[in-house]
Amino acid sequence: MRNNRDVSAKQQENIYNIVDFGAKGNGDFLNTKCIQKGIDTVHEAGGGKLIIPKGIFLCGSLVLKSKVELHLTKGAILLGSTDPSDYQQLSRFPALLLAEAESHISLTGEGKIDGQGRELALNINELYYQGKIAEKNYHHKRNRPKECERVQLIEFSHCENIIIRDVTLKNSSTWVQTYIECRFLEIEQIKVESNAFYNNDAIDIVDCQDVVISHCDLNTADDGITLKSFNPAFFNERITIQHCQVRSSSNAIKLGTESFGGFRDIKIHDIMVYDTYRSAIALESVDGAVMENISVSKIAAFHTGNAFFIRLGQRQDKNKKGCMRNITIEDVIADITAERADAGYPLQGPGVSFFHNPIPASVTGIPGSLLENIQLQNIRILYPGDANPGRALIPEQRMTSVPENVDHYPEYTMFEELPCWGLYLRHIKKLKLANITMRLKKGDFRPAICGEDIEDILELGVDLPYEPDKKQIIFLPV
Repeated sequence: MRNNRDVSAKQQENIYNIVDFGAKGNGDFLNTKCIQKGIDTVHEAGGGKLIIPKGIFLCGSLVLKSKVELHLTKGAILLGSTDPSDYQQLSRFPALLLAEAESHISLTGEGKIDGQGRELALNINELYYQGKIAEKNYHHKRNRPKECERVQLIEFSHCENIIIRDVTLKNSSTWVQTYIECRFLEIEQIKVESNAFYNNDAIDIVDCQDVVISHCDLNTADDGITLKSFNPAFFNERITIQHCQVRSSSNAIKLGTESFGGFRDIKIHDIMVYDTYRSAIALESVDGAVMENISVSKIAAFHTGNAFFIRLGQRQDKNKKGCMRNITIEDVIADITAERADAGYPLQGPGVSFFHNPIPASVTGIPGSLLENIQLQNIRILYPGDANPGRALIPEQRMTSVPENVDHYPEYTMFEELPCWGLYLRHIKKLKLANITMRLKKGDFRPAICGEDIEDILELGVDLPYEPDKKQIIFLPV
């Protein structure tokens, strides 16, 4: 990756403070124009650093410019306005910090950005019901504005050489930060605390290249780190996610759901996941994307709903089929809970509408579209067990009755009841299971592993509880 830390001597000399442009850190004065003037001045001077000192600086949207480092000192708080008219939109959603087609931009320092997301979203609600804003996308069923009407903390699109380092990002009203078709992006040692409102993804990477996300601590009311592909002509590629800690009321790390272009050469390693409602790792291609050369390793997941979920679907375009190949998941330890893993957090993930026994990890394609070269190795999962045949039961002789749900939204609960407790496999070509250990806290009447339409099992190395009167592995013939 290009060295984003290289700056010219001239840039290092150009250090400004927002108070020199009239900013006031009393929490009441709206500083948008003052801070924007500071950003423009640094940019016009050829680049440099703009300091936000200790204090509470209320503002609306700021547009970051090339060669500008916005630096929040310890004790500095950039406080988002609760008035939606104080924000603007450059690309997808409105945001507090925006950039479009800029290069060498940075957000650094030990200060905080607080979007006041709940207050802002509820204010939008109230303005809508008062008839003061006409929101075409209002979500009446859930009594909240759609994501596109709410405000992110950061949205950078079509930018290059970006550094986000050390800052704390809090309380977004929707996705916390989004990077769209950007290159050479480093997100390092940041903290995200965003349980303020719904759809609070901590980090969204959309069709980006050459990205490193490392040593981040994320606590969020929706997905933790998510790679999405909206543009059929683009790939997320050459991306590394490493040494991060994630707590999520949805999935900890996810590739998809939006998957129109592709995902290639992705490395995810040394991740700790805790209190996460859905999957620690979710890999999903359901809109025609190519997903290939994905390596996931050294994952420790505790008190989570599911260890991993790999899904090839066909959600929208019936003429375009995606593919998933060359995927390795290894060196995983997971402890699965039967209860809500996000119980007690301010916003919990939506519950399911059906009775079910504990749901296993799954790797599934669709008829006529097989996953290719899937390797699962050095994995240990502890399941809760305590399944009850009175809740739901798909016995061995009815394994083929599990619905395909080809066009459904992908989630590890999407098949509802499954006929095994540990690992469900379907529509795969070239499968390797090596050193897989699965255990139960309490008994389960189902087999541990079941599979259907599996071509070429390269290795089957599993360690399962011994029960002399029960098959623990069932593969239906192709």
